Amino acid sequence: MSRFAVIAGGERHVFKDLAGVMACASPRRSGDELAGIAADSEKRRVAARMVLADLPLTTFLDEALIPYEEDEVTRLIQDGADRAALGPVAALTVGGFRDWLLSYDATPETLAALAPGLTPEMVAAATKLMGNADLLAVAGKCRVVTAFRSTLGLPGRLGSRLQPNHPTDDPLGIAAATLDGLLFGIGDAVIGINPASDNVADCVTLLEMLDEVRQRFAIPTQSCVLTHVTNSLRAIERGAPVDLVFQSIAGTEAANRGFGVSLALLAEAEAAARSLGRGTVGDNVMYFETGQGSALSADAHHGIDQQTLEARAHGVARAFSPLLVNSVVGFIGPEYLYDSKQIIRAGLEDHCCGKLLGLPMGLDVCYTNHAEADQDDMDVLATLLGTAGITFLIAVPGGDDVMLNYQSLSYHDLLGLRHRLGLRPAPEFESWLDRMGMLAPDGRLAPLDSAAGPVRALLAQGGR
Repeated sequence: MSRFAVIAGGERHVFKDLAGVMACASPRRSGDELAGIAADSEKRRVAARMVLADLPLTTFLDEALIPYEEDEVTRLIQDGADRAALGPVAALTVGGFRDWLLSYDATPETLAALAPGLTPEMVAAATKLMGNADLLAVAGKCRVVTAFRSTLGLPGRLGSRLQPNHPTDDPLGIAAATLDGLLFGIGDAVIGINPASDNVADCVTLLEMLDEVRQRFAIPTQSCVLTHVTNSLRAIERGAPVDLVFQSIAGTEAANRGFGVSLALLAEAEAAARSLGRGTVGDNVMYFETGQGSALSADAHHGIDQQTLEARAHGVARAFSPLLVNSVVGFIGPEYLYDSKQIIRAGLEDHCCGKLLGLPMGLDVCYTNHAEADQDDMDVLATLLGTAGITFLIAVPGGDDVMLNYQSLSYHDLLGLRHRLGLRPAPEFESWLDRMGMLAPDGRLAPLDSAAGPVRALLAQGGR
C-alpha cells in the first residue's frame, strides 16, 4: 500500500502526494474548495489526517511541497532549518509531535529553543490534527518578545495597533482618530496608517505628522505608514522619520512577486531601517502582514492548501526578525474563508503557527460585509486570542474602517478585553499612560477628567 493511502470506515483512500494529504487534512475552507484541492467528504478528511498523523515529522525536511529549484521561499525554509534545534522531536511522527506540543514537556523555554528547527510545513501539519482548544493551549505556551520603543509579547500584556485610516489621507482626520485611540490606551504596538494612495510625498507627510505627535508627548511607541516597501525605501532616502518598514507577504515566490517583493528587497529594506537607529529598547524594524488565501488569489498557490501557505509566509517573516506580524484573517473575503466558523478557526491556526515558528504574532480580527459573520463572532475570536497570549490586536475607530471598508475591532473593544482578562499594555506605554494621569490606581484606564495637564490641554484645543 502507498504511504499516502489508508483504509478508513471500510473505504480505501489514496492521496496523490504529500501536498494532497495536507490539503485534504485541512478543516473545511472555501478557498481550498475553490482551488479544487479540498477533501470532498468528512470521511476523506479523516482519512487524510490518519495518513498525516503517521508520517515522520522529518518528512518535511526531505520532501519539499514546492520544488527547491523553483521557489526561493522553499530554499529559505530548507536552508534555514536548524536540524540540531529540531533534535528533541526529530524522531516523532506528526501525530506524536502534536501530542508532545500538548504535553507538560512543551514548556515556553523548550518551545523557544525548538522554534528555529521547525519548518512552516511541520507546524501546519501538526495544527491540522488539533482542535480549537488545542490551538489555544499550544499558542498560550509560546513566548515571543520583540522591541523597538516598546517591548511586546511579555506575559500578561496585550499590545494594540492603533489604525487611524482616512479615505483621503487627511492629516487632521488621522490625527483626530489617533488622539481618540490614545485616550483609550491604544497604540502601544504601533500607530499604523494604511494610506489611501501610494504617493511617496503623502506618505512622508503622514510619517512626519505621526512623529511630531509622538515627540510632542514623548509617547513610547512606533509609527508606520503601511505603504509598499519600495516607497518606504524612498521615504528613508528623503530623510523621513521611518520607524518600521511594512510589507504584505505570502508563502510562495510567485505570490510575493505579485506583491512586488523578493527576499532580497526585504533584506535591503531591513538594513535601511536598522541603519536609522531609531529604536530605544530594541531594533526589530519590520512589520509584516499575511492572510490565508493570498497565494490562491494571485494564482500562485502551486496546488498547496491555504493554511500551509500561510505558515510558509510566516517562514518568510521569521527570516527578518520583525517587531510585528499579523494575519488579516477575515479581510480577504468569503471566497477564501466563507463564514465565522472558518474565520475563527483560521485565526486560531495563524496565531498558533506563527507563535510556534517564533513570531510576535498578532491578528486583525475582522470580516468583510459580504461574509457570513458579524461583530459577535469577532468578540468570540478576540476573547479566545486574548486568553492564548496573542501579542497584539488591531483596532479602528468605531470598529468600522472607513477607508478599507471592512469591520474590525474598536478601541473600546480592546480596552474591554484588557479589563476582562486582566491584561495590560506594553510596560513603557503603560508608564506613559500613568505619567499622563490616564491610569487609575488599580491599573485600569482612568476617567478623562483626571488626565494630566498635557492631555487636558490637547482636548481643550480640539486635538490641534
